[in-house]
Amino acid sequence: MAVTKSAKKRLKQNKKRYVLNLRYKRKMKESVKEIRDLLKEGKKKKAKELLPSVYKVIDKAAKRGIIKENTASRKKSRLTKAVG
Repeated sequence: MAVTKSAKKRLKQNKKRYVLNLRYKRKMKESVKEIRDLLKEGKKKKAKELLPSVYKVIDKAAKRGIIKENTASRKKSRLTKAVG
């Protein structure tokens, strides 16, 4: 267990960041999965409408460092290819 005051603070910060990072990651995965499900059902128009919001979620995850920039680009590219 942490002894110093600063070490205790770091533990609290790490826990808080961990929860936030999980939230961003889940949101990203859920939105990508939603588009994939729509494509499986044959609802391309609905998937196309959702694409910008999914881009936004992916970009935010990359900005926060949850995924890397190239990973974000790859995900967006593959989604665009699947929808278009």
